Amino acid sequence: MALTTFTPLASLLGGALIGLSAVMLMAATGRIAGISGIASRLLPPYGDNGFGGRLAFVLGLVAAPLAIMLLTGTVPAQVIEAGPALLVVAGLLVGFGSVWGNGCTSGHGVCGLARLSPRSLVATLVFMTTAIATVFVTRHLL
Repeated sequence: MALTTFTPLASLLGGALIGLSAVMLMAATGRIAGISGIASRLLPPYGDNGFGGRLAFVLGLVAAPLAIMLLTGTVPAQVIEAGPALLVVAGLLVGFGSVWGNGCTSGHGVCGLARLSPRSLVATLVFMTTAIATVFVTRHLL
């Protein structure tokens, strides 16, 4: 098991940037910064004039580690202790949960809670409880 170093300043800055980007997206477009909704609307049949903005948002997510690498000369350390099959299953389960829950952690956990949405509070409690239970089972029971 790999331990992650606690970095309060970097975490605070990252959280502030996530909040700022969510506020900017809401102010500019009136849309919630839910990654699953933004990414799913890149696929057909969504063919409206917001495609370019959604694509730029997702490309920004992908480009962020590259920007860090250019600025610092190093890539943030990532440790994945699972094989490809488990990652595929996990990805499908997360996708299913996002569709079933009508949103993801960014839409419900960041934007929904900030708007005091009762539905987002329930969704966040459900996915956080599920995540805690999953970690407990995989780390301590299996």
